[in-house]
Amino acid sequence: MNAPIKVQSFLANVPLFKELAPDELDRIAAFTQQVRASRSEILFHRGDEPKGFHVIVLGQVKLAFVSAHGDEKVVDILGPGQSFGEAVMFMERPHVVTAQVLVDSLLLHIQREAVFDELERDPRFARRMIAGLSRRLHDLIGDLEANSMRSGTQRIIGYLLHACSPSSAQDGGIEVTLPATKGVVASRLNLTLEHFSRILHELAAEGLIEVRGRSVHIRDVDRLRGFDP
Repeated sequence: MNAPIKVQSFLANVPLFKELAPDELDRIAAFTQQVRASRSEILFHRGDEPKGFHVIVLGQVKLAFVSAHGDEKVVDILGPGQSFGEAVMFMERPHVVTAQVLVDSLLLHIQREAVFDELERDPRFARRMIAGLSRRLHDLIGDLEANSMRSGTQRIIGYLLHACSPSSAQDGGIEVTLPATKGVVASRLNLTLEHFSRILHELAAEGLIEVRGRSVHIRDVDRLRGFDP
């Protein structure tokens, strides 16, 4: 992670910028800074004034806020290629979450001036930005629905099934590595760590999964998908 990346090349593969011409990418890149952040480093706090938004090149970032009682609620766990901070940048209001790096990471910070200038230049760019923010809103509504209408067991099963891929199949099953500690993932699913751990134990007792630290082995995807707690 020590070698610098070619910013234009990376931006060209980010969905938000995929259709930009080389000269447009050059303009964005001129206002883009590479940020190397160590594990647990805070990128910004809730209440900070946004200067732009971030795109993750390597690593993971947790978006969260702390309740009045001191409990942390994880809003999202983001990985390479994903961006965050656009919405409050457009609203020109303070950040509503705190962004913390979960592992040593490399990010790009794109200054808002570059984005605003490009929006005035190209209406198509504005449509892509709106589409990206709309997808994020759609995902948040999906999370709200899952948290409101589904049990804790259903939420965890859905999370594991969403995280698994056929390419990770081993010995007739599929291996899923949790992207963060169990406490962070539990908060992301609006569960306590104790409840999260208890459900994993119950699924393991049913012979559906095996848990080894942050690694979860799904023995039979179809059985897990059809499990009715």
